[in-house]
Amino acid sequence: MAGLGIEAEQEPLLGDRTPGSREWDIIETEEHYKSRWISIRILYLTMFLSSVGFSIVIMSIWPYLQKIDQTADASFLGWVIASFSLGQMVASPIFGLWSNYRPRKEPLTVSIFISVAANCLYAYVHVPASHNKYYMLVARGLVGFGAGNVAVIRSYIAGATSLQERTSSMANTSACQALGFILGPASTDEVEVPQGNIDQVAVVATNVLFFVVLFIFALFETIVTPLTMDMYAWTREQAVLYDGVILAALGVEAVIIFMGIKLLSKKIGERAILLGGLIVVWVGFFILLPWGNQFPKIQWEDLHNNSIPNTTFGEIIITLWKSPREDHNEGPTGCPIEQAWCFYTPMIHLAQFLTSAVLIGIGYPSCNVMSYTLYSKILGPKPQGVYMGWLTASGSAARILGPVFISQLYTFWGPRWAFSLVCGIVVLTIMLLVAVYKRLIAFSVRHGRIQE
Repeated sequence: MAGLGIEAEQEPLLGDRTPGSREWDIIETEEHYKSRWISIRILYLTMFLSSVGFSIVIMSIWPYLQKIDQTADASFLGWVIASFSLGQMVASPIFGLWSNYRPRKEPLTVSIFISVAANCLYAYVHVPASHNKYYMLVARGLVGFGAGNVAVIRSYIAGATSLQERTSSMANTSACQALGFILGPASTDEVEVPQGNIDQVAVVATNVLFFVVLFIFALFETIVTPLTMDMYAWTREQAVLYDGVILAALGVEAVIIFMGIKLLSKKIGERAILLGGLIVVWVGFFILLPWGNQFPKIQWEDLHNNSIPNTTFGEIIITLWKSPREDHNEGPTGCPIEQAWCFYTPMIHLAQFLTSAVLIGIGYPSCNVMSYTLYSKILGPKPQGVYMGWLTASGSAARILGPVFISQLYTFWGPRWAFSLVCGIVVLTIMLLVAVYKRLIAFSVRHGRIQE
């Protein structure tokens, strides 16, 4: 009996779904349906808790990095954040392939243990006497490796949509067979069975779209904390608190968007929502471009430390009284003088930043869920473990390059160049979507099993 249980778990979620196979002709029982959805809800909870943990950490990485290692700058921050996605990119295809040939609980269990150990390491990166920033780099990379289990989770959840699609297809097939019995045999051309090849152009295009969507949001969440600390002279504590509130608000906004696009997609389709979401994202980053003649507060740390001002004894006492709280606990605030663009780039007003955040918070979840939904439908009723592994790897590559891209550009060239290039990338992505728009259709629609 144990052998049968393991064999059943190793079997692809939807079995062999080719026409004429046993699984193609059998509709799942009510008991199997309930069991499948219990598993899916447990995996939903797993992904939710993983996302909560990621959100808690992401806003505090920059202040934490500055505190444990004074040699770390904003450009190194990009590598720290990217290390998470590098680990996830490496692990995702491995876990996806593993789940296709072994019980799914094996990669899930191993990945959870890796995540727990890596988070413990991250909590104690301040203990070593030196090279703390590199310990943080390794810790975040291992956390990302453990997060590679998302490929297994997505492949399992995607089966729900594919199974419903297959059931609908079977109903249509039965109706056509009944109609054919009444009307008589059709011509040879009419009864030809489609081969069921997946449109590889659509698969690659969707991976590229998913890459850009994750790339854009990864660079946005990376730069939020340094940007607000530079532009508004927020302390580390203020940046963690205020940016955390902003991120939480964007999460609530995303939940509302998810509920809304579920209804909207039934009326206008996934492709239209994806296109609209990209346009909204472009507007958000365009608004984020700095304009005007007001400049950010400059952080004069070096001058304050190395100069001897001509002050009275009372002023010196006041300075010494304030310095432990400002310099030793929080450090100087404002735009660092090491960033030359601080002297000539106008500041981004808080209203600009909040408006941009709201628009990106609308566009990103719309593009994310629609690109993933289209990808699942394009693949159709087939085992999706490896394909979902590559999609996750694509997203991980975006989360590697996004933080590195934005941290380097922001540090050396400033927000005007950084966000202008982001706007250009979004425009190119919109052009790609328009070019492949007609090919991004469901597997069953492409092969004439159901109408779009």
